[in-house]
Amino acid sequence: MPEASPTTNPSGEPLVLQERRGSVCIITLNRSQALNSFTQAMHRALASALRAAAADADVRCVVLTGAGRGFCAGQDLADEGAAPAPAGEEPTDLSVLIERHYQPLCEQLRAMPVPVIAAVNGVAAGAGANIALCCDLVVAAESANFIQAFTKIGLLPDSGGTWLLPRLVGRQRALGMALLGDKLPAAEAERIGLIWRCVPDTTFLAEVEILASRLVSMPTQALVTTRRAMDAAQDLEFSASLALEAREQKRLGSAHDYLEGVAAFMAKRAPAFSDR
Repeated sequence: MPEASPTTNPSGEPLVLQERRGSVCIITLNRSQALNSFTQAMHRALASALRAAAADADVRCVVLTGAGRGFCAGQDLADEGAAPAPAGEEPTDLSVLIERHYQPLCEQLRAMPVPVIAAVNGVAAGAGANIALCCDLVVAAESANFIQAFTKIGLLPDSGGTWLLPRLVGRQRALGMALLGDKLPAAEAERIGLIWRCVPDTTFLAEVEILASRLVSMPTQALVTTRRAMDAAQDLEFSASLALEAREQKRLGSAHDYLEGVAAFMAKRAPAFSDR
């Protein structure tokens, strides 16, 4: 087996795989031997893949998943920038790694011009769990689980965890997950509203494909604007949120997809949306 380089896994494959299926771009984290834990090289590869998908006008949905039996186990603690410094040396500054890679990745996911599905095929731990939650919809296989593993190594949740968790599941559940760091099975994650769907392992890939196909057929601008408005509303007064809705409705109402949607509704036919 060839030795891995900083940009490949031990089998010599890229750290991040990209595949197009029609208008769906599938991006796969590809360090299965390490449960797809992040290195700085994999961060760079993922950022590049997301930029390419965002720039491709033919892409109308992105699916982010992991190779092998895990989605992402968070940070590879042996990688440069994360490994603790030897005794007597200057302590490792984890903020550099976060500001250089994790913060831009989270913001990149939440600013994508198309819907993003996190297809969680296995364990999603630490930053891996929160990166999944940065996506628009999370679909998890029944055998998957989510772990806020940070306190187990003396850290706090990052990659948006402190913002996302209480908004998704409330303060008590968020604190329970973050403080205790226990495994949360996918079925329970769905029950408490942390994720969109938990599906049987046997139908996981088919369910993700069906969801991606639905999103591809829908008005992309309206989907992305809905996400942005909901995110913005978290920090707005009610009246300001109403004003934001009016502004965005004005913009969407002048676009092709609104005209097509209304025409299709009146004609009782399926719409053919095309804006992005």
